[in-house]
Amino acid sequence: MTILHTLASGSSGNAALLEQDGVCLLVDAGISCRRITAALRELGRSLEDLSGILITHTHTDHIAGLQTLLKQWDGPVFASEAAGRDLRRRLVGMEGRLSPFALDRRFTVDGCDVDPFPTSHDAPGSAGFRIGEFGLLTDTGYVTDEAADILSGVPLLVLEANHDVDMLRGGAYPYYLKQRILSDEGHLSNEAAARFAVQSCRDGTLEVVLAHLSKDNNTPDAALSAVSAALAEAGEAPALSVASRDCVGPCHKVSEAICKK
Repeated sequence: MTILHTLASGSSGNAALLEQDGVCLLVDAGISCRRITAALRELGRSLEDLSGILITHTHTDHIAGLQTLLKQWDGPVFASEAAGRDLRRRLVGMEGRLSPFALDRRFTVDGCDVDPFPTSHDAPGSAGFRIGEFGLLTDTGYVTDEAADILSGVPLLVLEANHDVDMLRGGAYPYYLKQRILSDEGHLSNEAAARFAVQSCRDGTLEVVLAHLSKDNNTPDAALSAVSAALAEAGEAPALSVASRDCVGPCHKVSEAICKK
């Protein structure tokens, strides 16, 4: 059984709690330790329940709470080799806590298999993950071949839909920032998310949660409209929702029995 709750999702902070067959993992720590512990408490969990923290990359909106977490929790932190080097440089207390992984090699956390893959983002060693029936793909300028391969047909997919291209181009961001977001090392647009959602659902994905929406260059309605229209045109009808920006999201659950239907 896989159970997912997003704790926050967006440019102001990202974190999610994944429970896979009894193993609890925090995916990113981009909000304060206080908010993370409060969210866990709301879900009937605590820091002591965590078997590990997985870090996608080292931008602040994914690690803002990690320094304080290291002081209040004594478990392992998993990051790619390049991201790990950056964490050691930036945070106190990482030595002895960091478990680096190769981006092309499965690793395990308390018997839970994690398949990492590279994303295309302007951060060292940025990664996405497939953990059994759950997949996460955010913070990438395009869908890498490795991501497409590993996430093929994953039952529960958390997928970046960062921006509406027209809103971004016509918005107030400076030119260099617009170019960064639109680049191959930036973020997925609604249209790019829609294309991958269709591909993934054709391969068997049952639920898509759109994530990491820009506060300034997107809206939940715009993201849902773009992705749902593409899915409908393709004849696909997965459960579709948008992750909350700043509060605990609803329970997303998938079981082996559902996957076999």
